[in-house]
Amino acid sequence: MINPLKISEMLSQANQMQEEVQRKLGETVVEASSGGGAVTATMNGKKQLLKLHIDPSAVSSLSGGQAEVEMLEDLVVAAVNEAGRKADDAIQSSVQGILGGLKLPGLG
Repeated sequence: MINPLKISEMLSQANQMQEEVQRKLGETVVEASSGGGAVTATMNGKKQLLKLHIDPSAVSSLSGGQAEVEMLEDLVVAAVNEAGRKADDAIQSSVQGILGGLKLPGLG
């Protein structure tokens, strides 16, 4: 028979773990760049873009040509996508640390 007091305690522990994961994700910051540092994206563990830096030299070299604008756009996309991958890695690491090796489907 399942003890209702144990279920309540387990739910409370699960809520605490969820709050801890959310706190850690908000505090985790990753950075990725593309184009040799021409574009840098900074993202938190919740995969929110915090900052996007475009080196002024990357903009000043644009002569207004569509191909150059598209290249800069591609660098932005690449930096943001790489920051997202780094955030995923940080999320996985944080969650595994908090769960203490508990194997849950979809979490690695």
